[in-house]
Amino acid sequence: MLAATAVALAGATLAAPAHGETRDLGAGSYTTDQVGPAPHGCAALATDARAFLTDDAPGGAIPTNDWWSSLVFKQPGASCTTSAPLHAHPVAYQPHLEGLGLSFTREPVLYGTPGGVGEFHHPYVEDVVVGVDGLRAPVVEVADWTDWTVTASWAAGDRSLRATIGHGLPFSYYRARGGDVLLTAESGLRVWHQDGGHVGFTAGDTDYVAFVPDGSTWAVSGTRLRSGATYLSVAALPTTPDDSDQARRDLASAFAPYAFAEVTDTRVDYEYDRAAGVVRTTYSVVTQPVQGGAGGTVVSLYPHQDAFLTGAAGEGPGAGEALERTYPSPRGDMRTLVGATSFTTETPFTGVLPEVPAVATGDGEERARLERLLDEVASDPMDIRQGDTYWTGKALGRATRIAEIADQLDRTDVRDAALDQVRATLTDWFTATPGKTEQVFAYNADWGTLVGFPGSYGSDTELNDHHFHYGYFIVAAATLARFDPEWAQAYGPMVELLIRDANGFDRDDPMFPYLRDFDIYAGHDWASGHGAFGAGNNQESSSEGMNFAYGLIHWGQATGATDVEDAGAFLYATQAAAIQQYWFDGSGAIPEEFGHTTLGMVWGSGGTYSTWFSAAPEMIQGINLLPVTGGHLYLGLRPDDVRSNYAELERAIGGPPTVWKDILWSYLALGDGPAALAKLDADPGYDVEEGGSRAHTYHWIANLAALGTVAGDVRADHPLAIAFDGPDGRTHVAANVTAETIEVRFSDGARVTVPAGRTVTSGAHTWSGGSGAGG
Repeated sequence: MLAATAVALAGATLAAPAHGETRDLGAGSYTTDQVGPAPHGCAALATDARAFLTDDAPGGAIPTNDWWSSLVFKQPGASCTTSAPLHAHPVAYQPHLEGLGLSFTREPVLYGTPGGVGEFHHPYVEDVVVGVDGLRAPVVEVADWTDWTVTASWAAGDRSLRATIGHGLPFSYYRARGGDVLLTAESGLRVWHQDGGHVGFTAGDTDYVAFVPDGSTWAVSGTRLRSGATYLSVAALPTTPDDSDQARRDLASAFAPYAFAEVTDTRVDYEYDRAAGVVRTTYSVVTQPVQGGAGGTVVSLYPHQDAFLTGAAGEGPGAGEALERTYPSPRGDMRTLVGATSFTTETPFTGVLPEVPAVATGDGEERARLERLLDEVASDPMDIRQGDTYWTGKALGRATRIAEIADQLDRTDVRDAALDQVRATLTDWFTATPGKTEQVFAYNADWGTLVGFPGSYGSDTELNDHHFHYGYFIVAAATLARFDPEWAQAYGPMVELLIRDANGFDRDDPMFPYLRDFDIYAGHDWASGHGAFGAGNNQESSSEGMNFAYGLIHWGQATGATDVEDAGAFLYATQAAAIQQYWFDGSGAIPEEFGHTTLGMVWGSGGTYSTWFSAAPEMIQGINLLPVTGGHLYLGLRPDDVRSNYAELERAIGGPPTVWKDILWSYLALGDGPAALAKLDADPGYDVEEGGSRAHTYHWIANLAALGTVAGDVRADHPLAIAFDGPDGRTHVAANVTAETIEVRFSDGARVTVPAGRTVTSGAHTWSGGSGAGG
């Protein structure tokens, strides 16, 4: 949910409002006035967001919220001249004024209390520094970036160094000028291979091999290697201290053909294949030969990629084939392809719904109970607690859930009350007028970002959490669009402006960076705008990140914006896979002695059983389970794991939950609906989580108790469709938010016809409900 705000900040400024203007967008508008705090960090950023970019760096919006953002969005708490450690995986890096440090930490280090609040990290422990003799730059800048690489730059007088590093790259690539290149070991250096421009050495506990072009050589002196070359590449090897030198030489030889294929670009391309129910993603690496003609490079895959790998292309002797060895990482073992130019994954898209269907609460005493709960919230469905973007978003989410379930029961009075509040709130936020400083969105052209004011949790000063905050707005707008397509037509451009800021998918957008919050290669979002922490960047509420992706799918369906829907499906499927692997330990990366199999936060260097705001186990686990919506059924893809995690929660507490009971029961319902319903029935006076309602909690749990668990192996040819397996058999569910009747086909042969504006179930439970004109 939250990314930490830095304590020691410099350069906070408020520009005079007179310098801005109101810009119309559809029926809505935003301002370019600086109506609240601006992004800030090290002093130079106060007047120039490009202060730490080289003159030849790419133009356009400043990338933030990435694994390397502390290089460009420098913070006093880390460094105003270099950066925090950069956890690229499998190698980590630390820029110094003299060059670039490298680290490869195989084993995690544990902190805190096993089974309690604690952390595990693969911390940065320096092995070697790559530099240029006599170079000490005043500052390390950013010269270039691609989808998952960054090029850092050092310059002082006639000496300079540029280094390209990236996710999944055991190699790093360097261009030097003005002096000999130096590799200096932190403590002890043992050379086990030297042949012309190739040198293999051990520094710390890591084996490296460094390459310089033909005609250049290496000189060894103590803990230092020296060469007069202007290009070099350095690779960390997936060896262990127990390996023989011959094994080290064999791996160095396998890497050697790609040492002079310098990585100059990386790119992702995705396709949402509706018919197959998968997102097909190709990760490509472009190389430029420094000598020879070999293309491709050595590429290490994260577990969420490896799990759905369908093929790889490559060149040279490796031809994209996998090594027998893997690299350990904070995310688990990384399979490594040698000579790869690209690889492709087919990740399941498992389906979302506007809301779970009222198969149990649609009639009888269950309906009567739900209607009584709806009556309790009818006078104020939003129940807004604070006026900033996050808490307004939470309130919008609450009202949206109420509108969806009221519509299923044909309670148009409650539905329309909720929609009226949603409409009024969104319209207010989407309307800028001269002098308006609250409930307004402001565009900052220097940073290339849209900030809602009042901001919160650093959304304004550190550009934290935009996907969390704006996801609620987008989901609410998507539901409203089904019932008021005229409003969606009028204010849709403002909705899409929020999308463009947090995770815009147009590479040529002149206003915003490409996929700001989403780490394309790591497969999930990062919450912090600057990521300037020793452990790298972080993400706490993976489920609120998924709420953003869900919003894109729902908005795209409701408005016919196929490109938005496709981007949402890519984000959703990829993150669902990553969340199961990393937050819920599908990859096995969490150490057994850690005492948990689920995380509250994922960091660049590891993970924690903690949050920014509470040490309560209910909140540590619950922050990755909210909000509870039809976009969060991915949490139930492993029902056994749901039950296990809930049991682990009670062990950590020492009994049943005392706070956020509704969130945790709703999660348990994805693994054991009857058990969750029994807990709810036994405690009707529980305290409601701020973004929830008793009506929605009962609706969710009671209907999942009847439907059963998600049938994770079943796909549909429509995004708003999913199947459940329950005690009475399989139920197929499909929703239609458009104005035309559709037929949805499931991979197990079932077909469901869905009239406009309705949700329909078939199989073990037959039900139909809902309305709406459709988009």
